[in-house]
Amino acid sequence: MSIKVFLADDHAVVRDGLNALLNTQSDLTVIGAAADGREAVRQVSDLQPDVVVMDVTMPELNGIEAAYQIRQNWPQMKVIMLSMHASTEHIVRALQAGACGYLLKDSAGMEVAEAVRSVVTGRRYLSQKISDKVIDEYVRHYDGRITCNPLDRLSPRERETLQLVVEGHSSAEIAEILFLSPKTIETYRSRLMQKLGINDIPALVKFAIQQGLTPAD
Repeated sequence: MSIKVFLADDHAVVRDGLNALLNTQSDLTVIGAAADGREAVRQVSDLQPDVVVMDVTMPELNGIEAAYQIRQNWPQMKVIMLSMHASTEHIVRALQAGACGYLLKDSAGMEVAEAVRSVVTGRRYLSQKISDKVIDEYVRHYDGRITCNPLDRLSPRERETLQLVVEGHSSAEIAEILFLSPKTIETYRSRLMQKLGINDIPALVKFAIQQGLTPAD
């Protein structure tokens, strides 16, 4: 039986390339794709893939938050993050969100197929270009007991609100997207800025881009 794979990336050329690559493998089948994390979460609910291969930086809902939601709702699904970011911070956040694999875009290629097969068997897969130093640092400092990332101060809803705010959505628009009241969104917005110690939108945008929460363009 083929392993069912779902793709999520905001660049069509990446989605198409991965789709073509994975569908050449006799044991892999791409069953769907999405351009943002929120749409990915919606689609996997219906399609129930075995593995989700997902970009970290996407609009609406970034890949790490989407991975967290997927793993919370469907713990049997495996998530592999695909990213340009090789920093320990990004890798750690992805693993803490429940991702089973982390691949660097510049070296993916056939490594994606290898990673899909690996995580299905219950193993973790990290890109071969991620250095031993990064993994050692993860083991030493990011074992789930120590939190250094300012994003760890925020709740999942506050992180969702943060991304939508910096992408230019009004409180009313965010309320509609998240099925909450505008007043609740205003509360989240005020609380997250207070927790991060950031007082204006430009600084919030800069922070979100640095953290890989939202695309820079």
